[in-house]
Amino acid sequence: MNLSISPLYPLHNKKDFYCGKKLLDDYIHTQAKQDVKKMLAVCFVLNDESRNVKGYYTLSNTGISRDILPVELSNKFPKSYTNLPATLLGRLAVDKSVIGNGYGEFLLMDAITRCIGVSKSEIGSMAIIVDPIDKQAIRFYEKYGFILLPDSGKMFLAMKTVSELFNNL
Repeated sequence: MNLSISPLYPLHNKKDFYCGKKLLDDYIHTQAKQDVKKMLAVCFVLNDESRNVKGYYTLSNTGISRDILPVELSNKFPKSYTNLPATLLGRLAVDKSVIGNGYGEFLLMDAITRCIGVSKSEIGSMAIIVDPIDKQAIRFYEKYGFILLPDSGKMFLAMKTVSELFNNL
């Protein structure tokens, strides 16, 4: 199976996508197209030669309150920033037909690559934020260095950390 990642287009077949998590299934079936149209998020899809969606993720701008960050991290930023610019990796899901083949990691690495590229040259962003849907998602993101922010339930990966990792590859 030859898979590629592209922005969501009307020609993509989303109706057969099923990851088993209702919130994520419903999003790609009913909400993603509207969010893209209203410029609330950009949705990237992993699709096969027939344009069947096998996975997806969304990116959008967000801010994170410096108050929920660990003190040692929040102290590195000017006090005038009460809300720090970040990129929200809003959703990430893989179709059950391809689970276990590394496509979740593939989608995450694609998202991180896009985030770091944009943050260095186009729009300031000091971190990637995720809001994991469950404990399984928390474990997935922890494997890639995301830090759980206990009071908010969000997870955080500093762009500086990502940049250092990518520069060392």
